[in-house]
Amino acid sequence: MASHISALKRARQNEKRRVRNLHVETTVKSMVKKVKSAVEAKDAEGAQKALAKAIPLIQRANSQGIYHKNTSSRRISHLTRAVNALKST
Repeated sequence: MASHISALKRARQNEKRRVRNLHVETTVKSMVKKVKSAVEAKDAEGAQKALAKAIPLIQRANSQGIYHKNTSSRRISHLTRAVNALKST
């Protein structure tokens, strides 16, 4: 464990950020699962609604530095393509 005051403070800050980032990541993962399950169930309406909720969460994770910009773009793109494929069929 850290022994200097500044190192102790840094450890506290890192723990706060870790917990905050974990919450955002699990929330995003849950929404992505909802979109994927709706797509697998061929529920176009439900998938569209879940996608509309998932995209802002993914973008927020990107802006907070939890996801890299290419990662967030890739996730949004894959989900959008899956939902749009439901509409066309």
